[in-house]
Amino acid sequence: MLRELDPLLHSQLRLAVVSILMSLDEADFVYLRNKTESTAGNLSVQLDKLSAAGYVSTKRVIEGKKTRTLCRMTSKGKKAFEDYVEALKVYLNVKK
Repeated sequence: MLRELDPLLHSQLRLAVVSILMSLDEADFVYLRNKTESTAGNLSVQLDKLSAAGYVSTKRVIEGKKTRTLCRMTSKGKKAFEDYVEALKVYLNVKK
């Protein structure tokens, strides 16, 4: 039986962001923007959606005169990503 893919993670940019964050403790906004080659506005909107779902937490820190936004996966987000990958394996008929 095919499992439904999480529509929140199925978006290309959101999936890219979550995939990057899964391998890091945290990443700042500029790093994510550069790695995903997205615009600041689009990345901001997608991070807001992931944050609203409880998949990603964001924290603003001040360093000197600059503000950095740090992003990290939440336990809920990690579980959602792992479920998404498992669902993909079913679609691809990948054996465990």
